[in-house]
Amino acid sequence: MSAPPPPEKPLRVMPWWLALLGLLLAGLLGWLVLDWLLGEADRAVQPDTRATLRVDAIRTGLTVVAGTGGGLALLFAARRQWISERGQRHQEAVAARDQAHRDRVQAHAEAVAETAARQQERQSTAAEHDAVERRLTELYVRAIELVGSDNPAVRLGGLHALERLGQDNPGQRPTTVAVLCAYLRMPAPDDPREREVRRTAQRMLTRHLRAGQETWWPGIALDLTGARLDGFDAAGCTLVDLDLTGAVCTGTTSFAGAVAHGRLRLTADFADVVFDGLTGDAEIVLDDARVTGRASFDRADLGGALSCRDASFGSFSLFAAVLRQPSTFDRATFAGAATFRKTMFLGGLSMEHTRFAGYAGFRRVRFADLALFRWTEFGAEAWFEGARFEGGTNFGRAVFHAGAHFDGAELARRPLVDQARAAASATHVWPPDVTVTRRDDDWLVLTDP
Repeated sequence: MSAPPPPEKPLRVMPWWLALLGLLLAGLLGWLVLDWLLGEADRAVQPDTRATLRVDAIRTGLTVVAGTGGGLALLFAARRQWISERGQRHQEAVAARDQAHRDRVQAHAEAVAETAARQQERQSTAAEHDAVERRLTELYVRAIELVGSDNPAVRLGGLHALERLGQDNPGQRPTTVAVLCAYLRMPAPDDPREREVRRTAQRMLTRHLRAGQETWWPGIALDLTGARLDGFDAAGCTLVDLDLTGAVCTGTTSFAGAVAHGRLRLTADFADVVFDGLTGDAEIVLDDARVTGRASFDRADLGGALSCRDASFGSFSLFAAVLRQPSTFDRATFAGAATFRKTMFLGGLSMEHTRFAGYAGFRRVRFADLALFRWTEFGAEAWFEGARFEGGTNFGRAVFHAGAHFDGAELARRPLVDQARAAASATHVWPPDVTVTRRDDDWLVLTDP
């Protein structure tokens, strides 16, 4: 920013007597010159010469007077020109200051107008927001009233109203899901119409968990603790932090092809449960779960840990699956056949105190880390044919009530079999370097070298 110009000195008005004094000085100068020249002319001897010189002296005196007056006139003209230029500069400076002042006034007016416009816009936006919120609140309250009706058909309409509210307003989706989950957690009366309403609520939840569709609601977690679900179908869904603790799931509960993140708490009672093709990095917790029918993890690719401590299963299938983190089946019970064929346990497997009442198949299973079967009880045939044990293996205190088959099994280390027992009446194929002695007519004992 340039510095302001210095202030000009005030203009003084020329007094009238100064012009008169200049004229008098010009006349005096002319008279003196004339007097001097006439005196010189009078010295001439010849009368003609004297007359000529006197004429010349008069002419010269007049010329001096005229020249002096002309000089004064030029001086006055120069002063007028300077005064005119200074006046012009002053007018321009005044005009510039006036323009700057007008610009400041205009800028201030525009700023005030812009501030007023913004304030008006904020007030309008706030009013619009309040109107929208009031409208959403009214719709929400109305939908809740419908859901609380004694008539199942009216409740069904209320659920659809809630779903539409969540679909049209993303900010209301967590609330909508929470209400649907709370409805499913409520006690279910034994009424066919009510069962249909609850199945509709289930479908509403899972419909919005399938990625890539217009109805997808990302980032939604389901809290279904203690709920009663019938044929809960989350196949192909994207699940984040699902909680089924204490839930009762009748029919077939399906997570086939789902993508799971966070933690799946599945300590529930299931009739049949399907995890075929499940992927993701979620930790899956089935501790204390009860599956009266079939549980299946065929071709699943689990990036998180799998915990099935104290769980009970009817039949169980973990075919050609990949488990990348530690898997635990400690104290689990398998009432029917259990197959783990071609599965890869990349993070280790623990089956301590586990009980297999039926067939236990570990054919061509890859144990990339520890494989613990201590105190495990095999009630029927146990097949480890072609299995690969790449880490430590421990069958200490295990009990084989039927044949144990390790045909073609590959063990990177000698297995530990401390005091494991096997039925003497069955046919067994043990890994190399396993010492087997007969304890009595019924049991064989396996000991470490």
